[in-house]
Amino acid sequence: MKPDNYKIAAWPSFLHAKCPRCRRGKLFANSMYGFEGQKMNNTCGHCHLTFEIEPGYFYVAMFVSYAMNVAEFITAAGAINVLTGSSNPWIYVTVILAVSLSLSPFNFRYSRVILLYWLTPGLHYHPELSKDNNVGNPQ
Repeated sequence: MKPDNYKIAAWPSFLHAKCPRCRRGKLFANSMYGFEGQKMNNTCGHCHLTFEIEPGYFYVAMFVSYAMNVAEFITAAGAINVLTGSSNPWIYVTVILAVSLSLSPFNFRYSRVILLYWLTPGLHYHPELSKDNNVGNPQ
């Protein structure tokens, strides 16, 4: 394999919540929807990047999550209006709360991923870190 062939595509790495620097290590230790909750890894298992760059770093992800929630609210309200044509506010409240609660794990995870991938200055992809750690070392 040529050394130049280590580049990993951004979108699959983003969707699978991989490390933004090497695109190989996992950001989260468990699945998005589960009974144990979501646990974010402290460091990348591949390139050892510390994900929480400074104390309180992920507070900014709350703003990203808020923006995602607003977009989901507007989409749900528009869908209710188009599909039912109802003006009953309880239908809107019930459906929007159900959508919000069911998408909260998604919002939690991807607000952090968006923050790390696109909103953190100085954090970029380094293709040389995508190589296997044990290349050329027989075990």
